Amino acid sequence: MAEIDEGNILKTINSPKDVKKLSIKELKTLCEELRQYIINVLSENPGHLASSLGTVELIVALHYLFDVPNDTLVFDVGHQAYAHKVLTGRREQFRNIRKLNGLSGFPKRSESKYDSFGVGHASTSISASLAMALADKINDINDNHFHIAVIGDGAMTGGMAFEALNQAGSTNANLLIILNDNGISIDKRVGAMSQYFTRITSSRTYNHIKNQIWNALGGNTDKYNKHRTMFREIGLFFKNFFSGKSNFFEALGIRYFGPIDGHDLKELISTIEKLKKIPGPKLLHIITIKGKGLSIAENNPTIYHAPGTFEAKTGERKNKQHDTNMPLKFSEVFGKTIVELAQAHENLVAITPAMLSGSCLNEMKKKFPDRTFDVGIAEEHAVTLSAGFATRNIKPICCIYSSFLQRGYDQIIHDVALQNLPVTFCIDRSGLVGDDGATHHGVFDLSYLNLVPNMIISAPRDEVEMRNLLYTSLSVNQPMSIRYPRGNGFVIDWKQKFRTIEIGKAREIYKGERVAVLFIGTIGKEAQDAVEELQKENKNVGLYYFCFLKPLDEVMLNSIFINYDKIITIEDGVKIGGFGWSVENYARENNFDTEITVLGVPDRFIEQGTILQLKTICGIDKESIKQMILKKIG
Repeated sequence: MAEIDEGNILKTINSPKDVKKLSIKELKTLCEELRQYIINVLSENPGHLASSLGTVELIVALHYLFDVPNDTLVFDVGHQAYAHKVLTGRREQFRNIRKLNGLSGFPKRSESKYDSFGVGHASTSISASLAMALADKINDINDNHFHIAVIGDGAMTGGMAFEALNQAGSTNANLLIILNDNGISIDKRVGAMSQYFTRITSSRTYNHIKNQIWNALGGNTDKYNKHRTMFREIGLFFKNFFSGKSNFFEALGIRYFGPIDGHDLKELISTIEKLKKIPGPKLLHIITIKGKGLSIAENNPTIYHAPGTFEAKTGERKNKQHDTNMPLKFSEVFGKTIVELAQAHENLVAITPAMLSGSCLNEMKKKFPDRTFDVGIAEEHAVTLSAGFATRNIKPICCIYSSFLQRGYDQIIHDVALQNLPVTFCIDRSGLVGDDGATHHGVFDLSYLNLVPNMIISAPRDEVEMRNLLYTSLSVNQPMSIRYPRGNGFVIDWKQKFRTIEIGKAREIYKGERVAVLFIGTIGKEAQDAVEELQKENKNVGLYYFCFLKPLDEVMLNSIFINYDKIITIEDGVKIGGFGWSVENYARENNFDTEITVLGVPDRFIEQGTILQLKTICGIDKESIKQMILKKIG
């Protein structure tokens, strides 16, 4: 990476203590330098850009006012936290963020004492911060410690956030919730809560009068408790009068302040300083601009959520044009295929939790707006909404990233599988996803779905197979999952005539001698390349493609066990409970003593790196597979 100017003030910041020494004027300069540093680094080393640009002033203000880590700071949707990493002794390491052995793209407890809680999925910050505040009371730690939850980027649409708010309002926990309202998560924020925030934002008159009356009645002192109780009751009346609705947060017992400009550093510091003196749970609503400081990112926050490499000065993305000689991404093929199917099937609907663009459902939304549902960051709701559709002769296609589908596991079991409802789960970003790291790898879905009765589990080897599985699912009368990876596929001519795939049928690709390789999903590309290289060396190895983990092709397995001495199974999911585990279990239950070697993701969390680097670490890259086959051949 080229030399990057860190700025005269930023290069002196080695811990939050250094931030506290600065004047307001110097803090403003720090914000400018910090924002430019993030832009410069991410222009060459891709990461989550727009969200972190929007929180620069907030993070500077928090480290200026609070004593982190004695005061705890928990970020919701951790890709807002880049400025936090830079200010907490990780400025130089930040240049290698999301790279192998570099910084995680999200707050991580094992990485820094300043990261109070590890995050990567949304809507968790209030629960964690509330627990820390309550723990102080249990541990008899005085109330001089503050606990701050920064929630934003659409995370307030998640049900878990509301569950935490419900409990927080019934406590006197020293909790400060900062709602970073930038009007967007990755795609535009959706739902009634978005409209509610807009109404609150416009009710500045109420907030001004409320604070004047509050201070007049004793404000932040310990006196006038009776007056303050009366004020809260009167406040609800005024809230109704000015905004037309009672304030949701105050109805739960959480004092609401704002909205204020989240980029006005002086106002932020002044307001938060006052809030530090108010006991109990409180919420500060700030308005920020996603992509702040880079005009092209401000105008295109969805694209610049994670734009890849770009020109630091202009923001123009590099290599943004698709090479027509390169295969499309799996997600793109899915998006085009579902539109084709929707045109032919009027009862087909698509559901996604805040991943409309990531799942490539934009065109579906454009052509069939009444049949495309972005439910916000609410995976549990997405699954049960799909189940409800399935009871009314509607065919739901529920598209969720593998890592996020974990959050709807109870609903998969209880609301879909138990009732044997024909919901199709399209599981995007399965397998190792690369630089997003441990919080985002989709390596558990084969195993956790394998435990669920009635669930058909499929993993296509390429885009053509994925399309045909999606087509096949429309005539399947039970739950079905189709998993596919992040990134480009393998086939340029993917748009072929649909054909129905026989459920539970495996295929022989090459017949061999002594050693057979069995694979599931797109990791088969590495397996086939390894086998074909060995064929050129006159080593005859069997290769078998299992499109389905469940049901397994028992007829094919019987034949393989009879005809081969040694079997190698390959998958890009965890080995425990997955494809290889199922093959071993079948052999054991049917008294086959064939030697079986299982290749897959080991029983540990895999950190960030390129997908090739991580496959190599797990022993499922082409060369590792080739060496294992040679070992078994002897």
